[in-house]
Amino acid sequence: MTHLRIALASNNHPDMTELKLSPEFVANYNGYPVPWGPLGYVTYKRTYARPVIPKAVAHVDGFSKQLDAWREHVNDSNAHFRTEEWWETAERCVNWVLAEAKGAISIEEGEKLFDDVLNLRCSFAGRGLWQYGTETVKNLGAASLNNCYAVNVDSLDSFLFTFDMLMLGGGVGFNIQKENVYSLPKVTGGSVVRRESKDAEFIVPDSREGWIELLRRVLDVYFTDQESLTYSTVCIRPQGSPIAGFGGTASGPGPLCLGIEQICGVLDARKGKKLRPMDCLDIMNIIGSVVVAGNVRRSAELALGDFEDTHFLLAKRFDLSTPVPNWRSMSNNSVACSRFDHLPNAFWKTYDVGGEPYGLVNLGLMRQKGRLKDTHRSDLDVIGTNPCAEISLESGESCNLAEIFLPNIESEEQFIDVATRIWKVCKVVSCVQHHWPFAAEIIEKNHRTGQGITGVLQSGLDLEKTLDAGYEALEQTDKDFSAALTESLGRKIGTSIKLTTVKPSGTLSLLAGVSSGIHPEYSEYYIRRIRIAANSPIVEASRKAGYQVEQVLRFDGSKDPSTYVVEFPCKAREGSKLAKDMTAIEQLEVCKMVQTYWSDNSVSVTVYYRKEELDAIKEWMSENYDNSLKSVSFLQHSEHGFVQAPLEEIDEKEFTRRSKGLVALDLSSSHDEAYDDDCATGACPVR
Repeated sequence: MTHLRIALASNNHPDMTELKLSPEFVANYNGYPVPWGPLGYVTYKRTYARPVIPKAVAHVDGFSKQLDAWREHVNDSNAHFRTEEWWETAERCVNWVLAEAKGAISIEEGEKLFDDVLNLRCSFAGRGLWQYGTETVKNLGAASLNNCYAVNVDSLDSFLFTFDMLMLGGGVGFNIQKENVYSLPKVTGGSVVRRESKDAEFIVPDSREGWIELLRRVLDVYFTDQESLTYSTVCIRPQGSPIAGFGGTASGPGPLCLGIEQICGVLDARKGKKLRPMDCLDIMNIIGSVVVAGNVRRSAELALGDFEDTHFLLAKRFDLSTPVPNWRSMSNNSVACSRFDHLPNAFWKTYDVGGEPYGLVNLGLMRQKGRLKDTHRSDLDVIGTNPCAEISLESGESCNLAEIFLPNIESEEQFIDVATRIWKVCKVVSCVQHHWPFAAEIIEKNHRTGQGITGVLQSGLDLEKTLDAGYEALEQTDKDFSAALTESLGRKIGTSIKLTTVKPSGTLSLLAGVSSGIHPEYSEYYIRRIRIAANSPIVEASRKAGYQVEQVLRFDGSKDPSTYVVEFPCKAREGSKLAKDMTAIEQLEVCKMVQTYWSDNSVSVTVYYRKEELDAIKEWMSENYDNSLKSVSFLQHSEHGFVQAPLEEIDEKEFTRRSKGLVALDLSSSHDEAYDDDCATGACPVR
């Protein structure tokens, strides 16, 4: 297996880090009235607002030590740093982009970008809102910036890569089609024993790299001639200890040891045999559960398997007598199928009898086409997608996203201006080095970007005309800006293999209060559930404000003490299209339109349906799927069986009851570790 890290490359070009917005310009926006959606400010404060480190303790190394020093400085054991306001987050992000572009983006253009973000015409990726301009980017490079990845499970490194990216807060889509999995070596056997003493063969270091190294050594035992391994976790910090860098608190060694035990159980059952796709699914899901357990991180995965793999199709059948392990909640599951008439009845079974309906990924169409109307931009080496399936990816490649809030765009001209400015941020991110060699090579080769749009069904624009014009403008911008970056960075920067997408946008859409991606509003009145780490001050602040708060429930009905769900009563934006007023076919036609005129990657869509629509859905799919849809999933609008679903329909009476007595949330010092909950539960947000 390959070494985990490489040194991040440095560019031999002039230092342009002094490029930044002037304090005088930014001061004009202090206290600016941001057009937040109903849950915009709480979502921003929970997810993206970083602590503002006072100058008195800025010299102290590490956030937790800075906080301790600050408490001592003010003589208050309960003192917290205040967190950023929106103008401060935008300033930090724009200044990072200006510095990284090293002159390819002017100060004037940076000021316009700042204004666009302040007015919620567009946004950086959620990941960028949290990371741009931090020391973590300097230490980790692209891995701290990119949202999600895809990987073929055709080598043991696939498990290590997934573990690493999940611990860094990314999501991973993994391809477990038989043609990949059967490339793995045979399981030879072996013994792995935990020994809590200092004489074990491997003392697990208290670091991300240490946990990954333990997994590597475990895999060596089961796939090489090494017969046994003893390991100890005596050096791992106890549960609740602060984590530097990405923030949050440590889970302690418990989840790691349990996960290693469970992985060994899967491997023990296959001694002398090859792993099956189902075994790889479980190992990947167990890795995800290790990352999630006891901490504020979230683990987003998508498993892509063969449509004829019966074991895979039964993995989330809750109606069967065999219990579904809790760890299988870690992934969306989809099947790779390029011909609709190849789908077996077993695929549709979950739509009738219970369980989680599987999505469809059309790898053939992803490889052949960009936008449906175009004949160029083939992508022949695509092997799968990210967990929400809006970006087609090669193995090791990453998502690289930004967002435009269409309801806040007034004209085609403004759309083009905003789109070309915010897209340049994605292009800059694509130039940052990655610490995994095979990922670095693919990212640098493709410079793949995903300029997204959200609130599509609430826009008053002529969408076909506007999106088409915007895409053509991006193509020209890519040519010009790639040349400018080549000059400013001192190395060849090629044009991007793909430019655009539509993602679910569950979290970012909340900032502006617009509908998610291309989806209709769920209903006129509904509950929006947001997951928050148990140790976040926002949990108690939500209770005090009168919101309903409860622990997350696992598949088996047990409660997860590490995460709470806060329920917010919501009312749809005036004039919004509602799911109940759109048929499944109408939703599919919107997806087809946006895939035709805007997205050259894919479109993430979960189509709301009712059981009586299934025959019509199958008929439409038989005529359109092969040549019009790159990815799609379905969910019953109600009676879907999901406990604590992100969205739940209520009536006006229940909305009024839940809203009565609510007071403003006190978020003056609250912050959570940032994560996009677009895929936080293992499912896209509309699920």
